[in-house]
Amino acid sequence: MKVALIGATGRIGTRITVELLKRGHAVTAIVRNPEKAPDEPNLRSAKGDVTDSDRTAALVRGHDAVISSAPFIPGISAKVLETVRKSGVKRYIAVGGAGSLKAADGKLVMDNPQIPAEWLPSIKEGAELLKLLKADSQLDWTFFSPAVNIGPGERTGKFRLGLDEVVADPGGKSSISYDDYAIALVDELEQGKHIRRRFTIGY
Repeated sequence: MKVALIGATGRIGTRITVELLKRGHAVTAIVRNPEKAPDEPNLRSAKGDVTDSDRTAALVRGHDAVISSAPFIPGISAKVLETVRKSGVKRYIAVGGAGSLKAADGKLVMDNPQIPAEWLPSIKEGAELLKLLKADSQLDWTFFSPAVNIGPGERTGKFRLGLDEVVADPGGKSSISYDDYAIALVDELEQGKHIRRRFTIGY
């Protein structure tokens, strides 16, 4: 499969790129600094930025799918979707946020008063992207929320999936490694089990 990846150099984007290449997919990494991208078979790097939707849409055009793992800067979600729609590519997978998931108490994760205030603009932008996707009638989209805690860790291939509620262990901890998140995302790309909906992951 030929995949365009927007935001390929971030922590999650890097793992997604590795997983895609491991499975034999051809990847176009759309990044601000392509000269910093690794030289790998089946990997092409191209300079692009979603704030320039015309240029980036031209880079995405002709691919089988587009994945975005761009940071949730306030206002970016509408730009990303504008870019994808202009490209004509129907299959779109978003690296989403966990803030719009329901916690065990029934409240949204982002409504937890313990969340630092400086995190909220980014968290709310992730929720905004999900809202925009739910109103979309053009794309075959998937919004993949990580566990509440995502970070470095083992590539185990063993995890659980959920839909709109946090996936947590018996002790209430919701976590996933970058590598296992990438495995599940590429599984979704290949199998298409959550088209036009959100899903999540955890151990």
